[in-house]
Amino acid sequence: MSLDVLAPVEPRRRRKRYRYRLRRLAPLWAAVLVAFLAGAWAGAHRSPRSARTAAAGELSAPASSPGPVRNAAPRRAARPAPPLRLLQGPPLLAHRLHARLAAKAAILVDADSGRVLFALHPHQRRPIASTTKIMTALLALRSLGWRQVITVDRAVTRVPLVREGLHAGERVPAWKLFYAMLLYSGNDDALQLAIASAGSKQAFLARMNEEARRLGMRDTHYTTPSGVVDEGNYSTAWDLAALTRYALRNPTFRTIVRTKRIRVPWAAPISSKIYVNNNALLRMYPGANGVKTGYTHKAGWCLVSSATRRGRTLIAVVLDSGDMYNDARKLLDLGFRSLSLS
Repeated sequence: MSLDVLAPVEPRRRRKRYRYRLRRLAPLWAAVLVAFLAGAWAGAHRSPRSARTAAAGELSAPASSPGPVRNAAPRRAARPAPPLRLLQGPPLLAHRLHARLAAKAAILVDADSGRVLFALHPHQRRPIASTTKIMTALLALRSLGWRQVITVDRAVTRVPLVREGLHAGERVPAWKLFYAMLLYSGNDDALQLAIASAGSKQAFLARMNEEARRLGMRDTHYTTPSGVVDEGNYSTAWDLAALTRYALRNPTFRTIVRTKRIRVPWAAPISSKIYVNNNALLRMYPGANGVKTGYTHKAGWCLVSSATRRGRTLIAVVLDSGDMYNDARKLLDLGFRSLSLS
């Protein structure tokens, strides 16, 4: 039961052997007893960490967060929201980008309407590196409680770099893994969230590909929850934009990916860890508020970004770019400039 919600307490009925005077006072004494017990219960169960959590700017746990488990696959969440498809048709600003992009594929999308504003090889299948973690986060957030305690699986410690450095048997709340995966881009965090969500890596990959089909991502296939393996793990600028538009409807995902830096408490001997968001666009571009970087030798530098100005949100995706931040800036500038003129 959530510690924030007290169940109503009913006073016990008085026995007939109590004197008449006490029977008349029973409702008053019962009310006093209920108030006393409620206050004592709340005081005994108030989490001292909750005040520190709020002060540190961390998210609060949902009232329905389950208790600790040992990598058991949780029940599937309620039916997910219907998919958001990008609108077909010629890009509105196809001829207005005068500067060339370094990216091999790119797209600019109006997040509100789904209209494609600019596209460069939008349906070309390419390896996507750690932008894979957008799908991993979306599904894991649907399956796991925010404060659910997860025991680190031994297989997680052997995942290729980049790793946060989780230890087998270590017990970690899910919310720390989400921040580590989306800010620091820990591959071990991604694998652990996958195992905790579905019971095994393979079961989670099946969910990833099932969700991709449901969202209409026809040119996407996943073979890894982290993106560390390029073989068979691919998507397109179009599909990544559609996925990101959908993921940004999740307020928890939205809060995580716009976080520039966060300090999280950790078990001894480490008192705390600081995660700094790899997405430098958050510190370079006014209005930037997400979402994920990626790099492998085969995929090149990849960036899925979002920015909001004057109430309008744009999503820019650049794949295999030698200058991904500048490419994203060019696309976002083009979009916001056109919106201000319309």
